[in-house]
Order: sequence, then C-alpha cells, then structure tokens
Amino acid sequence: MQPQDATEDIVIAGAGLAGLGVALGLHRKGVRSVVLESSPSLRTSGFAFMTWTNAFRALDALGVGDKMRSQHVQVQGVRVMSSITGEVVREIDIRVQGKCGPHEARCVQRNVLLQALEEELPRDTIRYSSKIVSIDQDTGSDAKILHLADGSTLRAKVVIGCDGINSVVANWLGLAKPCDSGRRVTRGHVKYPDGHGFQPKFMQFTGKGFRAGLVPCGETDVYWFLTWSPSCPDADGKDDVEQSAAAMKQFVLTKLTSINAPPQVLDAVERSQMNDVLVAPLRYRPPLSLLLASITKGNVCVAGDALHPTTPDLAQGACAALEDAVVLARCLGDAIVGDGSESVEAALLKYAGIRRWRSAQLIAASYMVGFVQQSDHAIVRFVRDKLLSGVLAKGLLMMPDYDCGTL
Repeated sequence: MQPQDATEDIVIAGAGLAGLGVALGLHRKGVRSVVLESSPSLRTSGFAFMTWTNAFRALDALGVGDKMRSQHVQVQGVRVMSSITGEVVREIDIRVQGKCGPHEARCVQRNVLLQALEEELPRDTIRYSSKIVSIDQDTGSDAKILHLADGSTLRAKVVIGCDGINSVVANWLGLAKPCDSGRRVTRGHVKYPDGHGFQPKFMQFTGKGFRAGLVPCGETDVYWFLTWSPSCPDADGKDDVEQSAAAMKQFVLTKLTSINAPPQVLDAVERSQMNDVLVAPLRYRPPLSLLLASITKGNVCVAGDALHPTTPDLAQGACAALEDAVVLARCLGDAIVGDGSESVEAALLKYAGIRRWRSAQLIAASYMVGFVQQSDHAIVRFVRDKLLSGVLAKGLLMMPDYDCGTL
C-alpha cells in the first residue's frame, strides 16, 4: 500500500440494484458507504423486470416502494397461452392472499428504479468509471486493498461485492464460477406514445424448445422476452441469429408465429427498436456449491448476482437482490451503529446465514421450472401443456411469498 492511498470504511462494488440497495439501506441507518461502478453511468441493461411481492417489501423498507407503484401498473394475473392455438388456456389471478399478506406484482423499468435509488443517496456516494480488477490483503490490518482499472488503489475496511455475475469479489472469496445453462435470452422494450392497449396481465408462451412472455410496465411501455436453446453455436458460443439485429428480430417473430401468438404480440416485437434488444447466455451458480461455499470471509461478502446468478424462469433474480440489500444493510448497520457488542465479521456471518439457503433454493427452483417450460421433449411437453401449466403458473407465487424484514 502506498502512503497516499485513500481509505474508506465501506466500499460496495457495483451500482446495480443490490449495490445501490445496500448503500441506501446503510444510509437510512446513518452509515456512510462508497459505491464503485465500472460503467461511466448507471447500467440499464435488461430494460425491465417483474417486481413481485417480496421485492416490494424490500423497496418499502428502503423507502422507494410507493414511488415505483406510482409509475408502474399492477399486474393482475398470468395468462398461460396455448402452444397450438395461441389462445388462453389458463388464467390465474395473482392478487391473492399469501402467507405474508396480499400478493403484488409490477413490471418495473430498471432505469426508473436505479434512478430512484440514486436520488435518495448523498451526491458523492457513487464513483463512476471505477472498476475493481483485483483485491489484496492489507499488511498489518484486516483492511483490503482494492486495485482499480485506472491503476489507482483504495483501502477498504469492509468490501461488499455487488459486481454482477462476473464478480471480482466472488472470485476472491472462491465461489464456484457460474455455469452456462445452454440457453439464451433476448429482451425487448417498446413504447406506444398513445397507449398500448394490453391488459395488465403477464402473457406466458411456451413452444418447441423456447419460452416467451410479454407484460406491460405502464400505460405506454411494454416489455417482452424470449429464451431458447441455440442448436449450433459458433466458436464464440453464438447462434447464427445473434450475428445481426435483423436476424434476431425475425427469429423471435418466427418462434412466436409458430405457436399462433396474437397479432398484438407480434406487433410489439416488430415495433421494438433493435438497439433495444439484447442477447445473453443464461447462467447460474450451482446451488449445492452455494450451500457449501464461503459467501463471506472476514470483512468481505457478496450480494445480488455476485451471490446467486440464476436463470430468469421465476423472475426472482432482481427481487432476491433487493432482499439481499435489506438484510445486509440491517445486519451490518446494526453492528456499526449498535453498542459495539457485535463485530462486522459476526454481522456478515449473520447475513450469510439468512441468505444462503434462500439463494440456493431460488436458483434450483428457477432452473427446474425453466427446464420443464422450455423442454422440447414430446412427453415433457405433453405433461406440461395438459397437466402442469396451472401448477407452473401458480409456482410463480411461491417464492414471492417471503418477507425480508425491515431495516
């Protein structure tokens, strides 16, 4: 360590949902932190995500829940669409009572939520264009030396890794590298200046080897996605359709047309600007490895995708990240502002104990649901379409029926 190295008490790597959530939770408890974000501005990849009951409990704890409610329509139900006729085969009301209260779901635009979290933080909290490339142990103390991409270093007494699926902090902790599920996802967003006309319901489609969904965010914005298994990826792991934006759009339209998706759905894909469509591999951390791993070590821990990267089949990745944020801010904040009876290390161990099983459970359940819903095996398709469509749809309500608590 050089003498001029700056020192921070708490450094959070990554200004995504988990990172800003932890920072805001600590701020609410009177604890200062610094967030290092590798990008030059807030990252908004992914466009939107389903925000379920558990996530809104976390957002309420952070003080931004009502702001999100005011800007996004409540999703009233799930429509399971036939893979043969394209018509509704089952409809489920998701505004039902759960163990922890009534269910609630909205498709929240990622940039809107990130901006809301940022606005609640002190102005100097986030440092952009600050990418951590390696971590060393400080000699003579428990602090960590963070080496940044620009050559500078920062000394941190506590390090919280919210730096995503390719987390430098998770790698330092020795967590298993995420596995490729063999599936890909493309997402799109379309704006209708005069209103889209879709009912506030999540439309779910399954076909031969793919799964898709569409849901309105508000009165003028609609989000859609499609997951599939590429047949012949090239040396870079890419399918032919990933080589151009035009091919990607046509690929999505062909898949949806094959199951007689409604014209309104096809029109939404057609209207999407192709620079708004992303293609990404679906990866996950093996849940058994997470049960056995050290997700915290001394004064270092991870949260969000750095902890539990998962496939999106239960729409719980972002929701779980917000749960992490509240639990971690509570445990760490209580230790720092308390009477000194609990150490930071003990607080992080408490957080790990709360989140370990929940994270492994979410990853495993999401993977299995995705396998069944996207399978092109004839027997699996028959059982899914005839017997399990309602069960799978109702399964969406199981994981959100959870309360992470308050700060």
